[in-house]
Amino acid sequence: MDSRSAPAANPAANPATDPATDPAPFTADDYRARMARAAEAAAEAGLAGLLVAPGPDLVYLTGYRPTADTERLTLLVLASGRDPVLVVPTLEAPDADRAPGAAALTLRDWTDGTDPYAVTAPLLDPQGRFGVSDNAWAMHLLGLQKQLPDSSYAALTEALPMLRAVKDAAELARLEAAGAAADEAYREILKVRFAGRKETDVAADLAALLTHFGHSQVDFTVVGSGPNGANPHHEAGDRTIERGDMVVLDFGGLKHGYGSDTTRTVHVGEPTPEERRVHDVVREAQQAGFEAVTAGVACQEVDRAARAVIDRAGYGEYFIHRTGHGIGVTTHEPPYMIEGEEQPLVPGMCFSIEPGIYLPGRFGVRIEDIVTVTEDGGGRRFNSTPRELAVVE
Repeated sequence: MDSRSAPAANPAANPATDPATDPAPFTADDYRARMARAAEAAAEAGLAGLLVAPGPDLVYLTGYRPTADTERLTLLVLASGRDPVLVVPTLEAPDADRAPGAAALTLRDWTDGTDPYAVTAPLLDPQGRFGVSDNAWAMHLLGLQKQLPDSSYAALTEALPMLRAVKDAAELARLEAAGAAADEAYREILKVRFAGRKETDVAADLAALLTHFGHSQVDFTVVGSGPNGANPHHEAGDRTIERGDMVVLDFGGLKHGYGSDTTRTVHVGEPTPEERRVHDVVREAQQAGFEAVTAGVACQEVDRAARAVIDRAGYGEYFIHRTGHGIGVTTHEPPYMIEGEEQPLVPGMCFSIEPGIYLPGRFGVRIEDIVTVTEDGGGRRFNSTPRELAVVE
């Protein structure tokens, strides 16, 4: 390997990029079952149905992702006891008809010059209360309210926060594969030279490695060196990494449509005793959060367990974010590991555990794994790379 940058991708030499190992695509029956479960959950929550706009929920429920972000109304209508209907612009109907879940849907198209809300309104209970995906356009919701003034609406993540939270075996396999690919990227980045290069150079290496190991989409490559590491969401910049820097590496994206997200903190050259101590505290906190994962306990208990370690070490004021977030078809989704979240952990839930300490103007440390709740009620990590402080050149 070149001492300054990551290797060029060579898929033929890498089993992780071999198409023969790819999971089978989801079928129309898979999407049909998801939509039926969602409609049933809506009924149990006292909703007349769900209205799902383009975005992660629509991809999860139907496999359909419109080719462009458009102002034209596209809306999945789900209600218990009724066939699901996807309202689409006529010019986009052919694309929708090719979606993986199309065979489980009825398409209802509308043409430019007609009122899409008048087309949609007959599908809805005029006095019903509906869950609406959070990314629905306000203009569409207002258009429906004008047609159905006695209807009411609730944000989907408020009404059904666990809609996508519990993963089936096929989803777990995809998340595990994404985590393994991110681990391979980390193992390779440790061989790259850090000192004397810009954060953006290392970030580009990480992006190339994620792609090399099978990611179809790279969502983020945080490289926070020295004082930049004290900003949890620092975007890689032009700062030149120096010997003596602590460097936070947080990276992930989508593989087979499901997310990876891992963080490790490395040091350029030998760290000081204080730097080692801070890293050890975060590592202990991350382990404590993992050990708190038990089916039936509230999500907030994971946060409390990790935070208690950092509080006892005297760094509580420097842990400035939640301990974790769910992951699936997006890299951030419910459930959240945070104080006040009383949703119980359930087998099949997948989420990050990522405590950190951020010392302003000096350095930061974060360690993150993706974890799932297993059928026997414990936790299992999807990331297996060492959590000890790695020394890089």
